[in-house]
Amino acid sequence: MIKIQLLDDEPQILKSLQRALRSHQWELHAFSDVQEALSALTEHEYAVIVSDFKMPHLDGVTYLQFAKQRQPQAMRLLLTGHGDRQTMMQAINQAEVYRFIAKPWEDYELEAALSAAVDLYLLRVENQRLIDQLRRQQTALYRQQQELLRLEQENPGLTRVIRDADGAVLIDDLD
Repeated sequence: MIKIQLLDDEPQILKSLQRALRSHQWELHAFSDVQEALSALTEHEYAVIVSDFKMPHLDGVTYLQFAKQRQPQAMRLLLTGHGDRQTMMQAINQAEVYRFIAKPWEDYELEAALSAAVDLYLLRVENQRLIDQLRRQQTALYRQQQELLRLEQENPGLTRVIRDADGAVLIDDLD
């Protein structure tokens, strides 16, 4: 189940986000308290983390920087009604924000942004799984090559196969 964390200090905004996203099969975790949201980062693995920019005790960019440290694979989105260039550059450079969602938003834009973020998250997870699988296979292949070299040193010619012009294996008859 895909988990999405929503953080906004305004409960009505959280309700609006949840309402807009309820048609999806995502598990939504909504927080109006930054400390509770931070704690949840240690308890759950989120595919997407959405944070409001302007909050009383901590701004959204700083929160997303913490989130990046705890869950670097999660996609981070910033909700903002204030879109100044300095804030956007800071969010992109420091918190690696994937996308900005302007307040007020259109539900279809919100859904599209989160769907794209979930898809990218799943792609990255699959990519990492394939990289890990490749590394395991390379390690196994290296061990097999080392074993073949060892066998060849102990018994020269043991690992060689002689074939005829058609590719059939020739068995040396030692009569």
